[in-house]
Amino acid sequence: MKNILIIDDSALMRTVLSDIINSDSRFQVVDKAKDGVEGLELLKKKSYDAVVLDINMPRMDGITLLKELQKNKIKAKIMMASTDTKEGAKVTMDALDLGALDFVHKPDRASECRGEDFTKHFIDTLAAVADSRAPMPARTFSIEEVKESRKVVELVSRSASKITGNRIVAIASSTGGPRALQSVIPKLPKNLKTPVVLVQHMPEGFTASLAERLDSLSEVTVKEAAEGDVLAAGCVYISKGGKHMHIVKSGSKSVIHYVDGPTREGVRPCANFMYESLMDSDYDEICCVVLTGMGADGTEGIKNLKSKKKVHVIGQDESTCTVYGMPKALATAGLVDQVVKLENVAQEIIMNVGVN
Repeated sequence: MKNILIIDDSALMRTVLSDIINSDSRFQVVDKAKDGVEGLELLKKKSYDAVVLDINMPRMDGITLLKELQKNKIKAKIMMASTDTKEGAKVTMDALDLGALDFVHKPDRASECRGEDFTKHFIDTLAAVADSRAPMPARTFSIEEVKESRKVVELVSRSASKITGNRIVAIASSTGGPRALQSVIPKLPKNLKTPVVLVQHMPEGFTASLAERLDSLSEVTVKEAAEGDVLAAGCVYISKGGKHMHIVKSGSKSVIHYVDGPTREGVRPCANFMYESLMDSDYDEICCVVLTGMGADGTEGIKNLKSKKKVHVIGQDESTCTVYGMPKALATAGLVDQVVKLENVAQEIIMNVGVN
């Protein structure tokens, strides 16, 4: 049974979350703290299989606690649980940058937390965090580090300039994805020959902040994809949270089209829909990249895509995944052409699709 620590300033919320966690035989809440000060003292003394951490708290908030853990070199598998939504999306990105592995959005009222949908999502996310690798030392990438990594990419790019054909890159990621993407997207050169479409499992309101964060670090343009966007080379289009992104033909162009609808693989957006929508596209070859994440999203979509198109599949290797779920499902299905460490994913994309 896995031991869980809850850090939340609301006594009612601590009780509700404890009930949810203890209702699953895999977990037990062994300690609770009412703010970051209490939480830090507990984390200095003992370790837990996972920590559920609120953001807004008196005395010491969740972000400050993450910084203290970093300063004290304390490793902890942390899942953020906050009522902050769109206004807090940037704060959530900061938390992920500082080593939190995933997050759930708590309903404003504790009574709504007892609903079946929230309970399932909460437990699934907690299970992924508890089973994940301990996070790497928490830090953001400096512009200098990104520039240094681009030098390697520039060498690769020189040999990739001869690649021809109409191609596209399609990336899927989930738990651990926001940080993993910082090791991939900023290394792509602005003269990349293809567009990039990307599904990162996130709720509505958070993907715009992810796009802004990646865009500030990158040579390529990164944006939250809007309905009707025409795909252009050297641009990364991140699917909006809460909607399924399809790539459809409009005359001679490929454009973004969103579809509402139920979840698939338990998620919305679902990468399977993105991959399957490319079956009828004008692209000669699709470079599919599946990064860290729980579950099996991407496998069925890529399998179906391979029946219609020439596809090259890159899967992140187990040692660099936060959660080796989605890439593992792909490998088990025999669909992977390359298994690659996270730091080498960008150069393999470039080698596959080329630069102008």
